[in-house]
Amino acid sequence: MSKLIDFQTNPSKYRHWRVDYAGEVANLYMDVDEKGGLFEGYELKLNSYDLGVDIELADVVQRLRFEHPEVKAVVLQSGKERVFCAGANIRMLGGASHAHKVNFCKFTNETRNTFEAAGAESGQYYICAVKGACAGGGYELAIACDHIILTDDGTTSVALPEVPLLAVLPGTGGLTRVTDKRKVRRDLADVFCSLEEGIKGKRARDWNLVDEVVPNSRFAEAIAARAKDFAARSKRPGGAKGVMLTPLQRVISDNGSLIYSSVEVEVDRTKRVATITIHGPKRAAPASMDALHAEGAETWILRAARELDDAILHLRNNEFEVGVLVFRTQGDPALVAAHEKLILENGSHWLAHEITLYWKRVLKRIDLTSRSLVALIEPGSCFVGCLAEIIFAADRSYMAEGDFDGDNRPAATVTLTAGNFGPYPMSNDLTRLQTRFLGEPGKVDEARATVGQALEASAANERGLVTFTLDEVDWDDEVRIFLEERASFSPDAMTGMEANLRFPGPETMETRIFGRLTAWQNWIFQRPNAVGAEGALKRYGTGIRGSYDMKRV
Repeated sequence: MSKLIDFQTNPSKYRHWRVDYAGEVANLYMDVDEKGGLFEGYELKLNSYDLGVDIELADVVQRLRFEHPEVKAVVLQSGKERVFCAGANIRMLGGASHAHKVNFCKFTNETRNTFEAAGAESGQYYICAVKGACAGGGYELAIACDHIILTDDGTTSVALPEVPLLAVLPGTGGLTRVTDKRKVRRDLADVFCSLEEGIKGKRARDWNLVDEVVPNSRFAEAIAARAKDFAARSKRPGGAKGVMLTPLQRVISDNGSLIYSSVEVEVDRTKRVATITIHGPKRAAPASMDALHAEGAETWILRAARELDDAILHLRNNEFEVGVLVFRTQGDPALVAAHEKLILENGSHWLAHEITLYWKRVLKRIDLTSRSLVALIEPGSCFVGCLAEIIFAADRSYMAEGDFDGDNRPAATVTLTAGNFGPYPMSNDLTRLQTRFLGEPGKVDEARATVGQALEASAANERGLVTFTLDEVDWDDEVRIFLEERASFSPDAMTGMEANLRFPGPETMETRIFGRLTAWQNWIFQRPNAVGAEGALKRYGTGIRGSYDMKRV
């Protein structure tokens, strides 16, 4: 097995980022350690990045949300002279496996989405201050921000040079954000994405590639002014005390299984199946938001989200041959409902709001995971509210019908809450129930009428909330046959089928970004024009351009 990729980190371990806090404003500096690559064989020169750099950035963004509620504006800038960011490290991409490249692009997209949404959702706005070359993934960092300031010093430029230089696409949604978010005119976007050298100064602003261009002599002044402007828009609580995101408790066994405090992952590499069991809370919900705040990162509703998030990322990036993820829950449904109710009924409290948004992101992470997803609703399960969303995220669900002989756990139920009707939308901006019942919208209202009711198998099936209900006689054999069949199908066909079926309904910028990543970038990353022995990625830096098969496909 290759090197284990660990997504847990903290500021004491950062090698590539630093944050300076000044009241309502945080200055986030990208200062990549050239020798700090995640793998051997390349140096992270010119502020280029690999997955390790982005793991740290994701941690920074998460901690800004939870540990620093006082921060209203974040200024993203380079910690190096003459370069902002050269983007994803080319030698890393040239030497990485196909699976690593695609998962790297997906994670960087999810990270950009997190700080892209921070302003609109949490009032924590990101301002990008660009000085020096800003190319490829560097510009994609910039366009995920709420505002881009470019210094007009004669050398600073923005560029998406992947097509002419590397025979691949801007892998973090660059093409989509240029046209869909920044509304750059299509012909001008064509020119921009064909230029290795990029675009500078006034033209970058005129084409709407940046928001503001200022002389170098006024660069610092303009940054400070814009940070002040954005901070004034924010409704984040100035005097609130943050919650420290303490390290997760986690044990990883030799066979790849993981044990957290509320989540267990059993990996069966022979069967290519991982079973994720989420345990509900063992204690009553905190009596108030003050009590929840006092529990901090140890409160179940936050801790379970963090552990599930880490488990999904671990499986995505370390267990490539595991093709099926089975979701189970165990616990008291009433306790799960009470914990979720506290955060949903206190949505105006910054911490409750952030926990709700975190569940939204974790559930999206599940939606976007290229593995077959199945939910098993068994006796003793607690699929309630945010956990019930996993049923609707799954490609299929199987629910146990009635009591099982010798099993003294309560009969399997599904309980809907207010959480299933808005707080955790998918990438298509619909709830999972709206997506499920796209052709039968009245079914959503029928489901809403059952909020708070513990629905047993027949009732859940009647309302279309599960795929199949099985009694004790059929349960073991039917589940086994499904898992064996699913794991035997072509993983490429499964990735394509599932990505097509999971996101019906309206397109959004987010669904386009991930859909295009799944289809086009996935395909291009396997083409010899990019990754072949004479491809552009392999020849980058040699002085010899890639040799292309010129047939259009």
